[in-house]
Amino acid sequence: MRCALALAFYLFPTQLMACEVALVLAVDVSGSVDAQEYDIQMQGLAAALRDSAVAEALIRGRAQVALVQWTGSSRQQVTLPWREVRSFAETRALADEIANAPRAWRHFSTAIGEALRVSTLLFDTVPNCRRRVIDLSGDGLSNEGLPPDKLRSLLGARGIIVNALAIEGAAEHDLTAYFFENVIFGPGAFVATASSYAEYPDRIRQKLLRELTKQTAAETGAR
Repeated sequence: MRCALALAFYLFPTQLMACEVALVLAVDVSGSVDAQEYDIQMQGLAAALRDSAVAEALIRGRAQVALVQWTGSSRQQVTLPWREVRSFAETRALADEIANAPRAWRHFSTAIGEALRVSTLLFDTVPNCRRRVIDLSGDGLSNEGLPPDKLRSLLGARGIIVNALAIEGAAEHDLTAYFFENVIFGPGAFVATASSYAEYPDRIRQKLLRELTKQTAAETGAR
């Protein structure tokens, strides 16, 4: 039996070692986000990745993770290209990179559709990942560029799920409902809510756990 397993591993290494999930962390750095709020997002993401349950889920999923900062049209930056996660040491290294990532922009609009478009193109470089997920967080309505709901045909064609974290408390009311109607997409897609930036670290940890351990390609209810 052991010989058979060893032979299977030798003959089919790619299948056994395949990436389960590719995850883009898309972070809002528009003009409504001040320096302290930017830092809360970066440190909150880093803390979530250091959480033992999140780290284990990433490792079990042989995850690929990338970080995108986004604001107005034509201002989206791939701050961290794909990082492969195979060990706790690699999750800690990824967390450290995110915690120390410099801010790309400060004083521009909110172009959620453009953020989704740029994030979608990233998946072309990780074709072997079974699940493709964009984790977008933001504190405002899209007010520039391509409307986010116009990306649905592209997202569907590429098998991408979009989940969102709505950071409430800004001028817009019921951002959660807006994200539900216009941003999220795919099987099992969902919106998490932070009532303020102070809640962001805990909410992003819970959101990552849900994406990595509960949300599967078999879920139904695509938008």
